[in-house]
Amino acid sequence: MTTAELSDVEQKSLEEIPHPSLPEGSNIYGGTKVFPDLQAENGETYFTLVHGIAHESSVSFVAVLQATRALRKGFETAIYFYGPGSLNCLATRGFPTTGTSAFPGEHNINDQLKTFISEGGKAYCCRFGLSLHGAREEDLIEGVIPTHPLDVQDALIHYARKGAIINSTYQL
Repeated sequence: MTTAELSDVEQKSLEEIPHPSLPEGSNIYGGTKVFPDLQAENGETYFTLVHGIAHESSVSFVAVLQATRALRKGFETAIYFYGPGSLNCLATRGFPTTGTSAFPGEHNINDQLKTFISEGGKAYCCRFGLSLHGAREEDLIEGVIPTHPLDVQDALIHYARKGAIINSTYQL
């Protein structure tokens, strides 16, 4: 490994505080879980709305992770991607070819969404959200259900009437 040549002042600054201050694997946070690990009761539902762009923040990825966890707890679980969130559902992500990750984690959303669907979750994607960005319906990840723009509100009403726990994520 090539190391940059440092001035005396840069070296002094670097050595003022030892790095790393703790060895790898050190605990710096407690592990106590405060709330009980609740499981779904018969007929309970969990519904997530996603209006965040893949890779622009962690909000979309975390929403899929939370929905997957709810599914594994026994909730009937669905995710509805709308607006720019629809881009999370594209199977055509990749560079220089689809499916090839140009950077580590590029396919995190794709992989987790495929896992969610394969484990029995429902993923909906607004066709209007796709159209806003020139994305094509045939480019959706297998199993993602395309929906009409007017379905966003009706899906929310549907799941609210079912008594769903509703998680709505939004990013500008």
